[in-house]
Amino acid sequence: MRENDLRHLEFVVYCIETYKSRKGMDGRAAYLRLRETGAIEYIDGNYEALHTFGDENIVWNIDEYLRNKSKSNGNAKA
Repeated sequence: MRENDLRHLEFVVYCIETYKSRKGMDGRAAYLRLRETGAIEYIDGNYEALHTFGDENIVWNIDEYLRNKSKSNGNAKA
């Protein structure tokens, strides 16, 4: 695994852990929700911007992604 890939992977794991803690979820539920909605790919694809944010802004960005994803799928709740 290239060092750049490892950094991205570590950051994605960090974001999942941060999200689950802030939302009071267990790890499996958080991972599944983020995987099924494409949020993991969103985090990885936006590493350059997101890794400069604090935890609160990371969670806010994930929530925004989930809200936008939900709207585009016609759901009322993310």
